[in-house]
Amino acid sequence: MNRFNKILKIFLIIGIGILNTCTVSSPKTEIIKIKGSDSMLALVEHLAHTFMQKYKTISIYVEGGGTATGIKSLIEGKSDICSASRTLKSNEIKDLVDKTGSIGLSYLIAKDAISIYLNPENQIKDLTLKQIKDIYTGKIKNWKEIGGEDLPIMLISRSPNSGTYLYFNEHVLFAEPFDKNIIIKHSTLSVQEEVMKYKGAIGYGSIANHLNLTLCKIEGIEPSLENIINDKYPITRYLYFYILDTPSKAVKKFIDWCFSNEGQNFIKNAGYIPLWNMNDKANIKIN
Repeated sequence: MNRFNKILKIFLIIGIGILNTCTVSSPKTEIIKIKGSDSMLALVEHLAHTFMQKYKTISIYVEGGGTATGIKSLIEGKSDICSASRTLKSNEIKDLVDKTGSIGLSYLIAKDAISIYLNPENQIKDLTLKQIKDIYTGKIKNWKEIGGEDLPIMLISRSPNSGTYLYFNEHVLFAEPFDKNIIIKHSTLSVQEEVMKYKGAIGYGSIANHLNLTLCKIEGIEPSLENIINDKYPITRYLYFYILDTPSKAVKKFIDWCFSNEGQNFIKNAGYIPLWNMNDKANIKIN
């Protein structure tokens, strides 16, 4: 072997050694897949983005599609976490047990309230729960029937795949069917945009990140931070993460971070209600 070949061999050995060292020392990227609630989509995306800036070796992919879609994805093993704006239905729990052998684990992440959105030009600012029910089931069709203008009511609703839709149907309509003339929108933002377009429109959705709409009083109670915290406002709910079983290290780290003061402060600043430190009202914006 000539001198050049000896030198080349030495460089190759050194290079392979460096490559092996880098391969061993480089941390492996862990992946978390989250799918579910459209109402929570923006919140979870921002939580994931902030978390990934802190923990560089974990990548989180977030999708919406609705709570029902998220639960289905979780059962089929296509996601690690289901974000949900409601509790699981009995048939969903049965599917979990039948297909995975587990009833799953649930985590409360934040508190939210269902707002009734009205166009700012609508002179109605306060509704009873019965009036809301009668409006969405088609018994009240014109605003003049409840002291407003002679203006047809345009019903805007989330899609049946949405946890918000199901929650609204169960807790406001008491399982009565929606009026057949409802206009379906697939996100909270699209509901809000539709209500902004038409003076006679009404919609519902999360209290966080709303447009410049009227957030209607219910039974004379404003959807204020204090009223939501104290459960005086009639339509409040919790937001959840569901997993199948004992979480992986990456999933546990993410959920633990969401429970931490840092995570809960982020949730607060995003316009939702944190699970604790609720007396600190700074930066919470509910109009």
